[in-house]
Amino acid sequence: MTFEIVVVSNTPLTPHDDLDDVAFRFLRQVGYLERGAEDEKAMRESVAYRLFRDCFLLRPDKQWTVEELITAMDTSRPTVYRHLNKLKSLDILEESSLKDEGETNPRKAYRLRYGNLAKAWNFVEANVKIAMENYRKSAEHLHALCEQHIQRGTPMKQERRR
Repeated sequence: MTFEIVVVSNTPLTPHDDLDDVAFRFLRQVGYLERGAEDEKAMRESVAYRLFRDCFLLRPDKQWTVEELITAMDTSRPTVYRHLNKLKSLDILEESSLKDEGETNPRKAYRLRYGNLAKAWNFVEANVKIAMENYRKSAEHLHALCEQHIQRGTPMKQERRR
């Protein structure tokens, strides 16, 4: 799964003391929840928000099977997987296998990485750092190509057509 996060200029949410307010704002800032949605009340009641808050944030050590998440959220399998995939793309969930006694096939289970959002966030920061370093390398490469282009006096593509 490709790492994906929205990076926007923001101020820390530390002055806020309401769990729901901080969680909601944080999830919008990082791109898990839709930023342009106008109905905040509906977003707070959405499967996406409740899945993160009720299951992963408030029960961080529990390994949740998809079936448990479907039941807890009273929603469909595709909906659960859609939101799991969004959270997995942030790299804050870890996947494991659960095998109950008497079962032959293990089931996938999910929880916050390390059972702790603050520790899981270290993975996100490491991924952002790598992505930013790769952007820097690409920008430097593009600059070098431009310099070579200018030094050779190669005409712009638009001029070549004539």
